[in-house]
Amino acid sequence: MHTEKEIFDLLSEIPDPEIPVISIVELGVIRKVSSNGKSIDVVITPTYSGCPAMKQMEDDVCKKLKENGYETVHVSMVYSPAWTTDWLSEEAKLKLQKYGIAPPEESTSDKSFLSNKPKAVTCPRCKSKNSTMVSQFGSTACKALYQCKDCMEPFDYFKCI
Repeated sequence: MHTEKEIFDLLSEIPDPEIPVISIVELGVIRKVSSNGKSIDVVITPTYSGCPAMKQMEDDVCKKLKENGYETVHVSMVYSPAWTTDWLSEEAKLKLQKYGIAPPEESTSDKSFLSNKPKAVTCPRCKSKNSTMVSQFGSTACKALYQCKDCMEPFDYFKCI
């Protein structure tokens, strides 16, 4: 029915349930798609084990594909390799910043994210690095709560994992 690219294009219309300015494709949770006539298999990887948004993502994938002619949709979850913020597209990072969420500032290959010491994160509003972590957990488990010491605004930081 559709090519793999066309299927990814359809799935890129599905917003992340927790961060609606980015799609689940930009988030990097869609790992693989394959179709066989009117049947399709989609493989997803959760951002965190136990992420409460994964069921909504699965339901949204099934709904979108069925609306576009697929009678049978199978969504399977894989945990290896584990999702990493390195899978976020550059466009997604810019969208996060414009939305008021500081995107990850390093790659998981840097290993600096493993430090337990809070670090200064660039404020998505005023671009100052004069910030401090308020809480290890923000509005969701994948984000930490920071506050900018210059503009005094609180903001979420998408943790590097």
